[in-house]
Amino acid sequence: MPKVIFLGMILLASMPVWPQVTNAGADDASRATNTEDRMLTPPPVSGQAYPVALDSEEQTNLLHYGLAFSSGYNDNVLGAATGHPVSDVNYSVWPTIGFDKTTTRVHWDLTYAPGFSFYQRTSGRNEADQNASISMQYRLSPHVTFSAQDTFSKSSSVFNQLNPASGPVLGGAQGPNESVIAPLADRLGNSGYVGITYQYSANDMVGGGGTFSNMHYPNTTQVPGLSDSSSQAGSAFYTHRVSRQHYVGATYQYERLMSYPGGFDDETRTDSVFLFYTVYPTRRFSMSFFAGPQYSDSMQPAVGSLGSPAISLRSWAPAGGASLDWEGRLLSAALNYSHVVSGGSGLIGAVRLDNASASVRVQFSPNLTASVAGFYANNRVLGYSVGALNGHTNSATVALERALGQHLVAQLGYTRLHQTYNIPLIAEAPNTNREFFSLSYSFTRPLGR
Repeated sequence: MPKVIFLGMILLASMPVWPQVTNAGADDASRATNTEDRMLTPPPVSGQAYPVALDSEEQTNLLHYGLAFSSGYNDNVLGAATGHPVSDVNYSVWPTIGFDKTTTRVHWDLTYAPGFSFYQRTSGRNEADQNASISMQYRLSPHVTFSAQDTFSKSSSVFNQLNPASGPVLGGAQGPNESVIAPLADRLGNSGYVGITYQYSANDMVGGGGTFSNMHYPNTTQVPGLSDSSSQAGSAFYTHRVSRQHYVGATYQYERLMSYPGGFDDETRTDSVFLFYTVYPTRRFSMSFFAGPQYSDSMQPAVGSLGSPAISLRSWAPAGGASLDWEGRLLSAALNYSHVVSGGSGLIGAVRLDNASASVRVQFSPNLTASVAGFYANNRVLGYSVGALNGHTNSATVALERALGQHLVAQLGYTRLHQTYNIPLIAEAPNTNREFFSLSYSFTRPLGR
């Protein structure tokens, strides 16, 4: 299936493009040079997370670098691994470097932030962290756009982030499920996306793409009850612009979801057909909806008998979702809800996932900004009759940022995490509270166009 999709993408890229009249437009890759007749890629099929940045924070053609220091108090750093909650204070140092460059055809955005984390009491978890991300949009021709992105992280804690109050919000059904959280454990995560769109007439566009994600716990003794997981997905879509503000379309998606509990592999494959609708009331505001049937086929061993032949569990179920994105001068917000079959986030097998997430950013004054991010996830494991494997996660982070000068920013925040899963790591200590503080010193330099 992925080979078919990528072959189709190559064929699309080689097709001739219809000439059209050009005016000003609104594509994120190069707004200043876009044409008014160029269609946007609706969020349900774009494969991208919503940006949650204020107008004043959007900058391009810049080299940025700096140093960040953060410290936090966590009342549950080890989960139930020791039989009771363990609190600790950690310190992290983050050198950062990156650039954002836009030309008439290409937009590059790259950030690299190695980190060094230290713990007062659980010093065995001290670690050198790695965070890197790269994204690119390339206009192969006036109406063919290629997009790609990749994100990699190596960390001893899911809370070790440069900005914990900036969780990603997606507009479609694809994307990794990371809702089951090991508070403090060595983890390697990698996810990526590649896609292409072709506007072959004034109001019609086709496209396709592929995504992947991997989550690996190098030390399984730190995460009893959880396992590694991975996913691969491919999609193809058609969309029609009914008017300047209204888009309708259909998409086909294929996913392969894997989990690797000790001794066997658990695999689920899904096929989905969704209809979607997106409306753009303004250039910076969009609302999207998608719905359709989803077929899943899970290959699972019999519970308690790993040597038995795998059992195939097949089912049809409705799936769908909705999302909203607003990018304003003083307020920016992204919200979404989805009901789909997804990876199990470390649980045994795929799950039927109900997920809601939100990210909001508000600027009170030129020097004071507040951020709120949170999500709710309900995971119901497919196939197994052991209901105790099911559970849900609630998480929320609030933060205040204060600019102390042209280059120095201070941030103060609080995170609350609650999980209900009957697995060894979480059952005895389901709640985590963390207060954190950070100082970031950064510089920017313009890049030539």
